[in-house]
Amino acid sequence: MARKTKEEALATRNLLLDTAEHLFSSQGVANTSLHEIAETAGLTRGAIYWHFDNKSDLLTALWERVAASLRASFDGEDSEHGQDDPLGKVRLKASYKSRHIESSPQIRALLTILMLRCEFTKETHSAGEYFLREREHAYACVRKDLDRAIAIGQLPASVNAEQAAIGLFGLIDGLCFHWLINPSRFSITTTTLTAIDAYLAGLSQTPSVR
Repeated sequence: MARKTKEEALATRNLLLDTAEHLFSSQGVANTSLHEIAETAGLTRGAIYWHFDNKSDLLTALWERVAASLRASFDGEDSEHGQDDPLGKVRLKASYKSRHIESSPQIRALLTILMLRCEFTKETHSAGEYFLREREHAYACVRKDLDRAIAIGQLPASVNAEQAAIGLFGLIDGLCFHWLINPSRFSITTTTLTAIDAYLAGLSQTPSVR
């Protein structure tokens, strides 16, 4: 009986997450109440508060559903691109979102919410801080690879790894944003890989500081 109750609780939690994901991505976080999420899921308001304290808690939980693969893409030591090819690792990490945004409905929905449907107000402040910490961790991983690329001569010593990482994230975020607005406009995977290769090639041509 206890096992069945645990499984039922997990099923209810997943139903609430699926419903929140749909409503947040279609009509926005600010325009969606916890009561509406519970009602749309066919549950009571008490059921949603049993699993989630507030919208920030829900947003964080939506991130956690896809976080394992996202974190692994930045933390893992790729077997194909080791210490001798840090730029290869940067290319894989930078292209992760574009390579999965079409194939993973949850990643696509999450990015739609974060990029197009969410304002981090007082109601969702803690989720905003959480996402900022996750993003800073991703920055640090890419900076580490860029520093390694400079150290072994894949990139000139004049490259500023911090600025290069920020520019790369800006490039990827911009492409994802424009694709989410109009997915039929271009191939997100092909365009992103082309843009990343051009960006990294440009870094390799950074003139020496005199």
